[in-house]
This record gives sequence, C-alpha cells and structure tokens, in this order.
Amino acid sequence: MAFKYTNSLINETSPYLLQHANNPVNWYAWNKKALELAKNENKLILISIGYSSCHWCHVMEHECFEDESVAAIMNQNFINIKVDREERPDIDQIYMSALQLLTGSGGWPLNCIALPNGKPFWGATYLPKERWKNTLLKIVELNKEKPEELLDYANKLTEGIQKSSLINVNTQNKKFNIKDLKNSIYNWEPYMDIELGGKLGAPKFPNPNNYLYLLRFAIQAEDTKLLDFVNTTLTKMALGGINDQINGGFSRYSVDKKWHVPHFEKMLYDNGQLVSLYSEAFRATQNPLYKQAVYETLQFIEEEFLTTVGAFYSSLDADSLDRNNELEEGAYYVWNSLELQEILKEDYPLFSKYYNINNYGFWEKGNYVLIRKETDEEFSKTNSISLNELEIKVVDWKNKLKKIQQNRSKPRLDDKSLTSWNALMLKGYIDAYKAFSEPKFLEIALKNAKFIYTKQLQPEGNLNHNFKNNKSTINGYLEDYATVIDAFITLYEVTFNSIWLNTAKQLTDYTFDHFFDTDKSMFYFTSNIDTALITRKMEIEDNVISSSNSIMANNLFKLSNYYSNTYYKKVSTQMLSNVITKSIANGLWYSNWLNLACNFSSNYYEIAIVGEDAIELSKQLHKKYIPNAIIAGSVKESTLPILQNRFQNKKTLIYTCIEGACNLPEENVQNTLKKIKIKF
Repeated sequence: MAFKYTNSLINETSPYLLQHANNPVNWYAWNKKALELAKNENKLILISIGYSSCHWCHVMEHECFEDESVAAIMNQNFINIKVDREERPDIDQIYMSALQLLTGSGGWPLNCIALPNGKPFWGATYLPKERWKNTLLKIVELNKEKPEELLDYANKLTEGIQKSSLINVNTQNKKFNIKDLKNSIYNWEPYMDIELGGKLGAPKFPNPNNYLYLLRFAIQAEDTKLLDFVNTTLTKMALGGINDQINGGFSRYSVDKKWHVPHFEKMLYDNGQLVSLYSEAFRATQNPLYKQAVYETLQFIEEEFLTTVGAFYSSLDADSLDRNNELEEGAYYVWNSLELQEILKEDYPLFSKYYNINNYGFWEKGNYVLIRKETDEEFSKTNSISLNELEIKVVDWKNKLKKIQQNRSKPRLDDKSLTSWNALMLKGYIDAYKAFSEPKFLEIALKNAKFIYTKQLQPEGNLNHNFKNNKSTINGYLEDYATVIDAFITLYEVTFNSIWLNTAKQLTDYTFDHFFDTDKSMFYFTSNIDTALITRKMEIEDNVISSSNSIMANNLFKLSNYYSNTYYKKVSTQMLSNVITKSIANGLWYSNWLNLACNFSSNYYEIAIVGEDAIELSKQLHKKYIPNAIIAGSVKESTLPILQNRFQNKKTLIYTCIEGACNLPEENVQNTLKKIKIKF
C-alpha cells in the first residue's frame, strides 16, 4: 500500500509506533536525536504515550493525528514524540505522574507538553480534534508571550513529580501482627461490592493481587464473609462478559458494574495473573468453575499468544473491522439475535437463556455481549437438562460461533514480547500446574523459562525488557527482574532444578548493584546504567500488576529462607516497614505488601523434601492450598542451605521447619500436613 506520508517511526519495531508511521505528524521515537533536536531548535516537546490495543488511542489518532490541519500545527511548533508505554514504562510513569498532579486522574492516550529539557507543564488524555487544535494554539501563544510562566510551572510540576516518589523510611522497630491485617480488611470493606464482586461502582478491573491477598486472609483468619466476597468476585468475573465466553481469555476491564461489557483489549499480563488467581482459588475451594476459567484462558493463550520460541505476545486490540470495513470496538466479539437464531436454529431458545440474549445481555446497536448468570450446575437444574447434555451443547455452540468468527476480521496483534509480562504468564502456567498437574502446563512453562534464560538474560548479567523480530532490546526495568525472580522461584518449587533458584538469586544480587537505594531501603524502577530522565522513580503502589518493589520484597523474604540469608530478610522487613501504615489504611493499592505482612505475622514454613520420590511427593503438596510455606527439594545430596545434610539413601523424607528449626521428618504427605498450621 502506498502512503502519502511516512515519518521516522517507520524504522521502529513497536506495533504501536508503527501504527503512527504514516501519519502526517512528523513523529519521532523517544531517543537522543529527538531530545537534542528539541534543545537545538528550542522547541516544546509534545509527548504522546499509548499502546497498540488502546481503543481511545486509535480514536485520537484517526481524529487528530491523521488530520493534515492538526499535523501542520504540531509539526510547525513542536518536536512530536510517540512513546509505546509498554516498551518504555519508565517514561510513562513520569508523565502519568505529571498528568495526575495536573488533573487528578490519568489514562491513555497520555499527552503531555514539555519544555525542551523534558520538564512537563501541561497534560490531557483524549481530546477531540477542535479542542486539541485550540489547546495547542493557546500553548504556542503562551510560550511566545509568557515563556517564563511555563518555565516556572514546569519546574514546580517536576518538583511535584520528584516528591511523589519520596519514601519515608520507618526507623522504628515495626512488628507486624494479625491485628493490623484485620484492620486492613476493616478499612477495605466500604469499597467492596458484596452483591456483584470487585470494587464498588464502575469501571471494574480484575486486579488479581487484591483477591490473592483477600483469599489468603479469609482462609487464614477463617473469615467466611470475606471468603464469600472473594468467591462472588471470581464467579461473577468468570461468568461475565469480561471473560470471553466463546474463546476464553479475559479483557482488561468492564465498563459497567456487573462485569458485562468489556473494554475489549486482551492483555497478556491480566491473563497471566488471573490464571494464578483462579489456580490458587481452585486449590483453596475445589470450585470447578475456577478450573474451567484456567483451562479456557490457557487454551486462548496457546492459540493467540504463544510463539514457536516459547515467548508470549503482548496483546490483542480492542478494535477490529466491522461489516462496513471500519474499525469498531468489540466488532469481533459481539452478536445480534438474528444471526444467532440463524446459526443455532432450534437451540437458540436455550442458548439465549444461557448467555442472556435479553435485556441483561444487551449492549448497543442491536448487539449482545455474552454473559452468564448461573454456573452450569445451577443452569442445568433450573432448565431441567442434565449437566452432561448441557456441557455437550455448550461445546457445540462455541464451535459454531468460532466458525463464524473465522470469517470476521481479527483484532490486531501486538507481537512484541515483554520480559515482565512473560514472567507473569510463566508463573500463571506454573501455578496452574501446581493445581492440576497437567503435563502440558509444565512443558509450556519450561519452554518460556528457557526463552527468558537464553534470549533475555544477557552475558553481562542483566535482563533485557523487549523481544521483537528475534532481537532482544531495551535494558530491563525492575519489573522485569522482580517478576522473573518470582517466576523462577516458583518454577524451582515444581522442578527442584537448582538452575532456576540460583538464577533467581543472581538476578536479585544484580538488582542490589544497579537498582537499590541503601538509604531508603527500596529499589528504583530504572537501572543506574540507564540514561537519566527528569527523575528516577520508585514503584510502590500495587496496581493492575503488583508494584515491582512489593514483588521484590516478597522475593527477598522467600530467598532469605532458601539461602539462610539474613541480609535479604532484613531488607524485606525494612521495605515492608516503610509502607505498612499506608498498606493497612489502603489495602486496595498495597495488597501484595499485605501478603508479605501475612508471612511475618504468623507461622511461615520451610518444607524440604529429599530423596528419590521428592518430585512425586511435592505434587501432592502442591495440590493443597498452603499460602504460608516455601518448598525445596532434591533427589540427591544438595549444598542448598535449606537441604544440606538431609539426604538419606533409599528414603524420601519431608522436613517441616520454621526459621530453620525443624520437626522430625515424615515419609508421607498426610503426616506432614498435620504439622502445618494454615490458620492464624
């Protein structure tokens, strides 16, 4: 296809940047050349940040960045820089902080205007064309007439961004206790949607780290009311439109309060974490719906995201071409009643009850987003159909609809592979293997771990963040190290292959050398070998992904037990101490920290299995929900501190220890479980 315009983004590999390579806007990627050009020409920088599967990013591109009159204003007055937030989360964090300070909210597309030195003074998300043009012209005029005001405001805003990352070091000897954990739940309760699950109101995000903590606390504290809330949330999500009822896989969030109409993009990081959550919840409850959610999600991942080298792609777009060959949100996923009647014929009445082709399931423009109100067990009873017959019909319905979808335009794929997101999906596969002992899950996990180990781990000891076109690029961020360390520890627990645990330790030591601030006892998001931005941030709050610091603090706690490393334990303790007050007050944003607080607040077990049957015995343990333990093992003598001097020929022994003090070993899992106290 011949294009009228081509800009420098044509040389990039990011799918998001390439989407803008034929805009009339003279876009640059974030690089030394573009930043120096701004300084040399003394031009303001227009920074526009988004990602390839972002619906409103596409809308703004079509309305603004493809428009020649808009491009003329932008090209004449600004150095225009496009940023893929997934490739450069460090840049996204800084300018998102600016936007939140300016407006009180955030989102994408994220547009900021900055001085030639990168210090921002204005920001907004999506704006329609005329508002965008008028805003730019006003800023150009202000820059000409009162540049000193912009300079002063940019300096103050940058100071605010820098202060937003400040950590107050807790110098008091903080003891973590169950009372604090109970207070965290008490403070959280007003925000819980007891009827529909999740956080009250709309939109609704899955936020898996929230429910991993709430599940754990509910079981350890024997809080049946809280456990009911967690189960309501997981059930409503699994039955909702946010979960693709035909193809599997969860969308990023629902725009309503009943988990019905999704913002249709599907992200690798959500699905990886949700697989972990549903696997953990299955181990705790044995709910068959949770098993179904795991298996269908992983089937989707294998069909759409898994590559031949074992990497996972990043996302599927919210938009796809509709019947009129125009990009429309959700076009691939929605159905109208006439086409469903034609496809399903005599089964349509039962299908329409099952998936609510009625007012409850209606979206807009005559379209329905499939949503269920009942589990299969409930539906079979209320509709006088056997469970087996219903399950056969549902499989048939899905196959028929999938066949129709094959003739639809598929959503665009973001085919870059990000180390951190891959690690989250890797952990999802391992957690699923723990729960279900499905050999394929471990096979795919090992293939992905090999990809990270051979492609993303560099000879110098650092991780790279991005993999595209068979090239590993972009020096890794703390999120890459934290998630890979976590995944490799978990992989060690199911394989007892010491390469994964040793690599986790090596990466941890690397982060101390290149990310750690000894004064604050926290890790920076960027390495000390990266080019400096206007500030160096620390990621503390848990969001849709747990913060890199909370994951690191949990990693250090576990590794301290594996290696009898008191320094790791000391740092983990101090990190938690720094945020424990905020965590108790606002658990919604600190749930992974609270998970760590559980470890410190009650018995935490080290389970060591040594002998030729170690792997088989570990499988039995993994099927049980034991949130307050790590597992180590070996089929021979090992130098790992937790296993040292415990091997005996022709015996497989299970040691249960707390802080290195062990009970007499057992030879079977049932006796071992009697020694483990899960409840507080």
